[in-house]
Amino acid sequence: MRLFFAVEIPEEVRRNIAAGVAELRRRLPAARWVRPEGVHLTLKFLGEQPETLIEPLHREVCQALAGLRPVTVALAGGGFFPSAKRARVAWLGGQAEGLEEWAQTLERCARRHRVSEEERPFAVHLTLARLERPWPVEEVEKFLGIVQEWRLAPFVAREVVLFASQLGPGGARYTPLRRIGVGEGRKEGVSDS
Repeated sequence: MRLFFAVEIPEEVRRNIAAGVAELRRRLPAARWVRPEGVHLTLKFLGEQPETLIEPLHREVCQALAGLRPVTVALAGGGFFPSAKRARVAWLGGQAEGLEEWAQTLERCARRHRVSEEERPFAVHLTLARLERPWPVEEVEKFLGIVQEWRLAPFVAREVVLFASQLGPGGARYTPLRRIGVGEGRKEGVSDS
């Protein structure tokens, strides 16, 4: 199974992203634009794994995330991987203080189950499009200008979802397998010291 951990995007925010992507499609060169239902914040890509990994990893991740705090996510701005000059992936960025700690926790749990480590550092981003060829500089600037104007409501992330990804002719389909609450081991009014 092709697995990954991610934060789901609330429906209202997803609708606003869908409207923005529709505008981008009209104004920019051809690309493989993501479907709104597939938009998520990936925290840890696990790759192809045996189904037998799901339960032991789920148990460990539940314990590890129980002591962390929910995170406020504010999506804004954009960019390209690997760079604007060699753009292959167009993304929407954001700020989410504490989300990197979630990603690092998932990385440690996965490593204990012999899942390979991420090669790139964690960055808050939602993939919006995959480019067949890098866009000309004026189209890159147009994308950045449009996305910079988006105003998306911040939201509080309180859970991590373990997804299975099935690749198909219409793009990837994501199936939630497990939902893991974050901060469920914390008690109100109890300090961390």
